[in-house]
Amino acid sequence: MDLQLKERVILVVGGHGLLGSAVVKRLRAEGAIAIPASRNSTDGVVMDAMSDESVDAAVASVIAEHGRIDGLVMTAATVPTITDPKLNSEPSRVLDGIDTKAMTFLRVANAVLPSMTAAGYGRVVGVSGQNASLTANMTGSLRNAALIIASKHLADQVAGTGVTVNAISPGVITHTPIPDVQMGSSGQSSPDEIADLIAFLISPLSRPLSGESIAVGHRLRGMTGL
Repeated sequence: MDLQLKERVILVVGGHGLLGSAVVKRLRAEGAIAIPASRNSTDGVVMDAMSDESVDAAVASVIAEHGRIDGLVMTAATVPTITDPKLNSEPSRVLDGIDTKAMTFLRVANAVLPSMTAAGYGRVVGVSGQNASLTANMTGSLRNAALIIASKHLADQVAGTGVTVNAISPGVITHTPIPDVQMGSSGQSSPDEIADLIAFLISPLSRPLSGESIAVGHRLRGMTGL
């Protein structure tokens, strides 16, 4: 299937990470101009998604060089390390988790959406996680849920403009996913499998889909979602 991504300019934030690098590789295989962004990028643009100034400068540089940004994939997020379970609900840690995932997504999306809506075309995909539905880790749950909610708000804001915004929620990401899904657990998926889905969502073929949160690797077994 031709995803019609040839020469499309796609900014992949976190494009040198486990998932981001797979996304960049997949998009380039489709002929897209996939530009990885990270704090220490040598292939792509330098961007600190925690900084308004850094985000604005990186987005401006991509538009200056390529004339537009057709798509944004947001894979970057610092993984919170909590060794003491009693700190799981410590407010500063929860807020930091939300800031490093949901707010970075919102910051970068807000930077690219004006040019997309002006052009009448754009695709935004944010990577959340299935632990948004689990209570074992408050920080992980709230930061992923916040990203999903933010993506829906943005999708509604740009409805009818030719721009779509969606979130995906992988379960466990591993290079060797197993097919079994235990009760009370989500399924596993590989970076390449997730990249395949993102490539579709970031393409013109995904036009009818916006405001969605799509589980990857089998949605949590034993839970319903309407």
